[in-house]
Amino acid sequence: MFQHTLASLQLLCQDNERSALLQFRQSLTVVQCSFDDYPSAYPKVASWSQEEENSDCCLWDGIKCDEDTGHVIRLDLTSSCLYGSINSSSSLFQLVHLEWLVLSNNHFNFSEIPSEIKNLSRLTALSLSNSSFSGQIPAELLELSKLESLDLSFNNFHLKLQNPSLANLADKLANLKVLHLGQVNIASTVPHALANLSSLFFLSLTDCLLQGEFPAEIFHLPELAFLTLTYNHYLTGYLPEFHNSSVLVDLRLSHTRFSGKIPDSIENLESLYSLGIRGCSFSGKLPLSLGNLTKLNHLYLSGNDFSGELPASLGKLSSLKTLEIILCNFSGKVPIHLVTLHS
Repeated sequence: MFQHTLASLQLLCQDNERSALLQFRQSLTVVQCSFDDYPSAYPKVASWSQEEENSDCCLWDGIKCDEDTGHVIRLDLTSSCLYGSINSSSSLFQLVHLEWLVLSNNHFNFSEIPSEIKNLSRLTALSLSNSSFSGQIPAELLELSKLESLDLSFNNFHLKLQNPSLANLADKLANLKVLHLGQVNIASTVPHALANLSSLFFLSLTDCLLQGEFPAEIFHLPELAFLTLTYNHYLTGYLPEFHNSSVLVDLRLSHTRFSGKIPDSIENLESLYSLGIRGCSFSGKLPLSLGNLTKLNHLYLSGNDFSGELPASLGKLSSLKTLEIILCNFSGKVPIHLVTLHS
């Protein structure tokens, strides 16, 4: 009992990692937080201190340590009001036991992602979203073979994934479950290699300057629940025949050049909560089977070249909260079931 109590009083934090964290903090500036954009924002690093009573870095905000070794394994500085550059000599890359690194919603002064990112070889999750990074994503990032979640989104087109390419990424990071590259300048076709990521659960390639035809086999990834391809104005494609094993929950294709008919097999998307295809080039009649999607809450159809009447079967969509059908060339009247659905 005495030995256990004594151990619990000992500092868990490793000295060299505490020093690396403090150096990282000192290399950045804490600025006024934007509470309008990020209501939960606060400067987590304000709790980081060298004072003896607060010297265990494992107790600092944004940090989690391994309970056995004391190594820092998670660093989450989301919305921490940080400003400054991260370069190749940053002490951040001394934290080689990190498994999670989240720096989202800060401003890193259009830093390029240093090649030293490869030092963090244990990472399973990396998020640098909305943090003002820029330049070409380095090939060294693709050496992080344990990554399961990668979010480089919404750096306002300042990040590029061209050399290495999206195809290289798909080949190298085979364990990905989450891939969010919204507003990364990819400017290529979508590689068929993405269909090999059998664990992929979330894929967002919104507004990436994609072109060519989207590989239909990606729709059939066994774990894929969220797929977003919006605002790729030169991306073509079609909806395949869907299998009843699909787990798709949210499908967003708006403002692309997807075309063709909505297949009858759309009814196999039994978990579908939201379908967004506004501003595409879909045509033909809506299938009656669309009314079998009983979990559907949001349906955005506007700006397509549909024909015929809205099927009365849509009245069976008892969960529907949003139906958008302007500029669709539908004929006839809106079924009374839809008018009174939530009145």
